[in-house]
Amino acid sequence: MNLPTLSIGSKQASVPIIQGGMGVGVSLSSLASAVANEGGIGIISAVQIGFKEDDFDKNTNKANIRALKREIRKARELSPNGIIGVNIMVAINNYSEMVLTAVEEGIDLIISGAGFPKELPALVEGTDVKIAPIVSSPKAAAVITKLWMRRYEYLPDLMIVEGPDAGGHLGFSLDELEGDSYPDLEEIIEGVIETIKPFEEKKGKKIPIIAAGGIFDGKDIARFLKLGASGVQMGTRFVATNECDASIEYKNAYINAKKEDIDYILSPVGMPGQAIINPFMKKVALEREKVTKCYNCLTPCNPKTTQYCISQALINSVNGNIDNGLIFIGKQGYRLEKIVSVKSLIEELVAEVKRS
Repeated sequence: MNLPTLSIGSKQASVPIIQGGMGVGVSLSSLASAVANEGGIGIISAVQIGFKEDDFDKNTNKANIRALKREIRKARELSPNGIIGVNIMVAINNYSEMVLTAVEEGIDLIISGAGFPKELPALVEGTDVKIAPIVSSPKAAAVITKLWMRRYEYLPDLMIVEGPDAGGHLGFSLDELEGDSYPDLEEIIEGVIETIKPFEEKKGKKIPIIAAGGIFDGKDIARFLKLGASGVQMGTRFVATNECDASIEYKNAYINAKKEDIDYILSPVGMPGQAIINPFMKKVALEREKVTKCYNCLTPCNPKTTQYCISQALINSVNGNIDNGLIFIGKQGYRLEKIVSVKSLIEELVAEVKRS
């Protein structure tokens, strides 16, 4: 099949693939710009983006704002004509400030999950910045769409529909993930498309639906495009690229992961996540790791009771200390065999879609 283009405002992505935002520090300007240069949409992860700043421990918020500005500007320099977005988790304590910073820097797209981005339309009002919530069910799609329409007369510019096979935090309960009726992304996509139709008809505007979670190859992409999705979001495949901003040790952890190494965890955010069960995860499953430094990063997290500091765990792993850190990964991550360039990966995916 032929690949459709994906519109983000006045810009067109010739390849309807959004590279998922991955933090801490996994998808920054290097990866995002490389994807954008190949016709996809590159996403910078804003979560604890200032972790390499000298004053990160003392002035975490300022360090994050400064680093976000720098990474957006750097991505623009590397991909002046590409589409660059940023993923900003609703659960972070300085959500509004980070969104406004991205808006000031002229970002093309803001994607928000880990909670409902209720105020997002107000934060981008009067700008050309496009906004996309992440949902995991038709019900969630209806809730956020109704809320935005009622408060702001605004429809999402696109909607990321994320299934249970995604890496990172998931919009499902552990009971749903480990029960008999495992959520099916195809059914969820079909349900969301039907759910938002009345809103689209009323407003006279199409909401592109983006399928996410466990999409590994061109056959997967083609399957969701045929279902009615306008594009896909992929994260795990892009970790195993030369341009990914994570350390080589982090990338090799993906390459070396076996199917049985990947499982669900309960994150300090209060949501399930999917990760590599490494020595660190085995250790914190048995005993609480004392938090020696709180970055005050997440609204739901209490440093006195949390099982471990998720910021420190993610920073450790991305810096290469993989046995003492948290490594999020998608369910299909065990299928990765080698590290390639973003260009060759996207060429491979496009060729597979065309053959499907």
